Amino acid sequence: MNETEGLRFRRVHRPQVITDELPENRSKGSGTYSGKVFKVTLISLGCFLLLPLLVIILIIESPIHPEVFSLKEPPQMKGCWEPNLKLRDAQRLFEDQITGPESIANIGDVLYAGTADGKIVKLVGRRIVTVARLGKLPCGSKEEESSCGRPLGIRVGPNGTLFVADAYLGLFEVNPTTGEATRLVSGGQVVAGRKLSFINDVAVTQDGKKLYFTDSSSRWQRRDYLQLIMEATADGRVLEYDTETRELTVLMENLRFPNGIQLLPDEESVLVAETTMARIRRVHVAGLNKGGMDTFIDNLPGFPDNIRPSSSGGYWVAMSAVRPNPGFSMLDFLSQRPWIKKFIFKLFSQEVLMKFVPRYSLVAELHDGGVCTRSFHDPGGLVAAYVSEAHEHAGSLYLGSFRSPYIAKLDLRGI
Repeated sequence: MNETEGLRFRRVHRPQVITDELPENRSKGSGTYSGKVFKVTLISLGCFLLLPLLVIILIIESPIHPEVFSLKEPPQMKGCWEPNLKLRDAQRLFEDQITGPESIANIGDVLYAGTADGKIVKLVGRRIVTVARLGKLPCGSKEEESSCGRPLGIRVGPNGTLFVADAYLGLFEVNPTTGEATRLVSGGQVVAGRKLSFINDVAVTQDGKKLYFTDSSSRWQRRDYLQLIMEATADGRVLEYDTETRELTVLMENLRFPNGIQLLPDEESVLVAETTMARIRRVHVAGLNKGGMDTFIDNLPGFPDNIRPSSSGGYWVAMSAVRPNPGFSMLDFLSQRPWIKKFIFKLFSQEVLMKFVPRYSLVAELHDGGVCTRSFHDPGGLVAAYVSEAHEHAGSLYLGSFRSPYIAKLDLRGI
């Protein structure tokens, strides 16, 4: 009985010893093999995902060749620049009936604007009437823009005609009654060794004899404006056109994205928004200082576009993107990191990148010495987005936009 029990115990014990060893050995072998397979798979997957990026980095050429430049630390948004919601009191006009009214002018109570589909229109009551078309159909796509035309800056001359700066087609004088358009300066022509590739804004003297206009770049066209900003190309110019002699003269060059332009009352100098540098320059166009330049205001909290006179003797400056402080400004960060800019433009198109640009509309009134006296904000651009100009008329600000489908109207008496 005892032997049998001992035998039984030994029979049970031996298999237990054997089975205790075998699973352990198998587990070790199996785990090592699975680990190797996992590592190989992970490395292969990583190579598969990284290979296209390496190809992009090493083989594909970036469309931009950015320059290193420096911006000062953005000013703190306090005092006159204190954020508010005053632009959200604006009313949208002609919503979804007009696209990209970049600049606005008025003759009496009739407003005029140039649109993204190449037309000069007048706004009478609730009606939109086409005055002229500078280019030719079709319009609507980025590829068609150069032939369709893209009217930007617009001014009223002393004889009641409109002077229009078309980014591609040139400078025009337009009769607002008949719609007859006369080309004064052809876009795309070479002036002083550089091409007029991006005509932007225009200013006219009181006697109509001189036109001053900005050519934002000789390398980039308007449809590639984000490339121009990111590349920070210093090839922009200010030019003068004499309507009597038809002579075209370069007054200032090597500016980084010269944009809006505004004559000072003495007509001896113009204010020029140098968008990439977040500042406004004063270029002397007549008098003893002709050919000189100084700074009207430096280190703005945003990137300036058009400049227009205010009824109080100052100037309205529109900005569609800001440099928040406190906060983070992507353009400031990238200004000294050109390799990141190159990489970004290898991966993404301008249309995709625009979706990542924070919307923030800011309009400021500046006086002599670049002193800010008041500012209106719309964080997020919820009511007035992508503002390009603030045109004052009859106690209201009419806000133009380079891409929004409306004009916004802000009653200055109510704020």
